[in-house]
Amino acid sequence: MLTLLYQFVLSFFASMGFGILFNAPRKALFQCGLTGAAGWIVYYIFSSFEVNQILASFVGGIVLTAVSIFNSRYMKMPIVIFITCGIIPLVPGGKAYQAMRNVVLEDYQLAFSFGIEAALIASAIALGIITSEMLYSLMNTALTKIKTGE
Repeated sequence: MLTLLYQFVLSFFASMGFGILFNAPRKALFQCGLTGAAGWIVYYIFSSFEVNQILASFVGGIVLTAVSIFNSRYMKMPIVIFITCGIIPLVPGGKAYQAMRNVVLEDYQLAFSFGIEAALIASAIALGIITSEMLYSLMNTALTKIKTGE
């Protein structure tokens, strides 16, 4: 349980720090941190149950986008502010680094393996973001049609 709290706090400050770096509005920094922490915690929980990293990244992307949508509506700000800061903990920078490191070391087979894994994880995050936004849009459209009686 302490590890989960540790992971939450570190991912919160990492996302908030990138919010500062990206010049996010000052009043949105706390929500930026929460967005990144929510996505990372879901990823971390899935990974701790030994779920594939690609699937864990996909679900983390869905959660961070759902939290971003909520924060953008609550704060009346563009969703891009929250997604950009929240995605930072999920980005597979370590895998990309290992791929480039192995290219320099001329171990191309291992570099290719790390590169493909980094690309798949990044694609899963992007697909999670798109999926969550599409589900929100469909739900919004359906609720609007129900309210208007169409």
